[in-house]
Amino acid sequence: MKKTIICALCMAVALTSAAQTQKQKVNVSKVKVEGVTKAENFAEIKFDTLRHNFGTFSAADPVVKCSFAFTNTGTAPLVIHQAFASCGCTVPTFTKTPIKPGERGKIDITYNGRDRFPGHFQKTVTVRSNAITEIIRLTIEGNMEE
Repeated sequence: MKKTIICALCMAVALTSAAQTQKQKVNVSKVKVEGVTKAENFAEIKFDTLRHNFGTFSAADPVVKCSFAFTNTGTAPLVIHQAFASCGCTVPTFTKTPIKPGERGKIDITYNGRDRFPGHFQKTVTVRSNAITEIIRLTIEGNMEE
């Protein structure tokens, strides 16, 4: 019982001291805000397409590749931080250098169906960047026949 009362008193003292922090008054009319707002300076990524269909291909030649081209339609350099696939059979590679406004880049994707079950597949590649739309998912699909 004594421990409960002591704990309650300690908490009350801590809360009281935290509530008594000084507040600083700021005259808003004299404060000047400088800098660039996000709306004035931003990167934006626009892909030509978000989906690629390989169609039907043979398991005898199970490695297929495609590219997803994109443009930086923003006003600041675009940096792709990460591109990762939903499984180990799909490997993305991407432009590592910043893409200036108006310039183009690409993400190459390789699907390796070796030692995989034949049939229809659908895989996603998640792209993270500094664009306003930070995360975009690209989709590849196809049908591997025996």
